[in-house]
Amino acid sequence: MPKTVTLRLDDATYAFFRDCAHADNRTLSNMIETAAKRHLESAYVGPEEQRRIRAGARDAKARRGRMIG
Repeated sequence: MPKTVTLRLDDATYAFFRDCAHADNRTLSNMIETAAKRHLESAYVGPEEQRRIRAGARDAKARRGRMIG
């Protein structure tokens, strides 16, 4: 079930989101939701990826594996 979230934006940020939403024929709410999801999906490192990064760092420190490039 959708939840309502109150978000405080300065005038310039609000205008930016509003203009982007209008240009993309979306509601303001949908534009903000989509932008937030895209950012987090590209920036957030989930638990499984964190585990792989730590394992890779341990392997590199122990000089296991090989460089590819």
